[in-house]
Amino acid sequence: MSLQVEKLEKNMAKVTIEVSAEALEKAIQGAYNKNKGKISIPGFRKGKAPRAMIEKMYGKEIFYEDAANALIPDAYADEMEQCELDIVSQPKIDVIQLESGKPFIFTAEVATKPEVSLGKYKGVKVDKIEVSVTDEEINAALDKERENNARIVSVEDRAVKDGDQTVIDFEGFVDGVAFDGGKGEDYPLTIGSGSFIPGFEEQLVGAEIGKETEVNVTFPEDYQAEELKGKAAVFKCTVKEIKQKELPELNDEFAGEVSEFDTLEEYKADIKKKLEDKKAADAKAAKEDAVIDAIIEDAAMDIPEAMLATQQRQMVEDFAQRIQQQGLSIDQYFQFTGLTPDKFMEQVKPQAEKRIKSRLVLEAVAAAEKFEITEEELEAELVKMADAYKMELDKIKELMGDHEKKQMKDDLAIQKAVEFVVESAKEK
Repeated sequence: MSLQVEKLEKNMAKVTIEVSAEALEKAIQGAYNKNKGKISIPGFRKGKAPRAMIEKMYGKEIFYEDAANALIPDAYADEMEQCELDIVSQPKIDVIQLESGKPFIFTAEVATKPEVSLGKYKGVKVDKIEVSVTDEEINAALDKERENNARIVSVEDRAVKDGDQTVIDFEGFVDGVAFDGGKGEDYPLTIGSGSFIPGFEEQLVGAEIGKETEVNVTFPEDYQAEELKGKAAVFKCTVKEIKQKELPELNDEFAGEVSEFDTLEEYKADIKKKLEDKKAADAKAAKEDAVIDAIIEDAAMDIPEAMLATQQRQMVEDFAQRIQQQGLSIDQYFQFTGLTPDKFMEQVKPQAEKRIKSRLVLEAVAAAEKFEITEEELEAELVKMADAYKMELDKIKELMGDHEKKQMKDDLAIQKAVEFVVESAKEK
């Protein structure tokens, strides 16, 4: 094999890879062996027709595509190991020459890691974030816990109020005619949830059990059913059940039931501390973000579109894996949200760009400050990993190749860079 590298504009490069004619012939023979059982030739049993006969009938190119697909991944990977380019995108492959008896030639267009010109990164000024917890926030947390522990009780001696959980029958009419999908029986509806057309739930306030109530609404112009967009409708509704939440009293008994504390005051003190801890952690993260944003703003770098697209695809794939663990496929997610793959890619683009720029400037800071990760620091990180995964340290080391160890060292150097720029930052 041979390799040629051509530098292009905007941190792009075109790599030309040449594979020997002998390797191509072997790949074509492999494609024949793989596919011959699927090809019928008159006078031969399936799978028994000679390659020359198949090529004569269908053309010599019949096995070229499979041969190329077999050669390209390994040839590209082998050459990139020897290549000095720092590649940060998936390759765009273009076949230049594919002919039996001649070398196989293809190109791979790739993005290379852009250089970063750092501006100011020491002593960056950021706004100070106050960390304090108010009585209102503590009370809100208590109210939320009361809501979580509320009992649902049936109500029969009053009309519907906002916040009630109801069960209703309904039927909708447009111009006096019932429409498809406009009828429901024993439908559970929480008043104020906003799950029905705007204005629907509010008009049920005051309705009594067993009595028909008319609800007049207008379908939104962007409503999903084309025939109902912007149309005025009347719904005949009958409330069958009313239920309400009954909140527990806020006292020592409640504190003992929902926490490890005996008194309400102890429980409130614990809530305050947890809120303070969370606010402190949020403030720390916000300060890190503000410092890194300021460094990015004062730095110069040219991000290749291919690098950005690769990061976008990675984020979409990561998201798809996360929701898959919750039992939802990415196609179902698109169906429920109305998004398309292209729209979702565009949606994650700003975050993808921020991730790339953040990593690049922090790598540049680590290089400028000559942060080196020692073997002892790497060992300490591996110990943490072993503890987190409940595995033996030696087993973790067995699973870690040189590439993974280098990646871990790079990540630790970046973390040092984060700590360095945040500690040197000045609050306004």
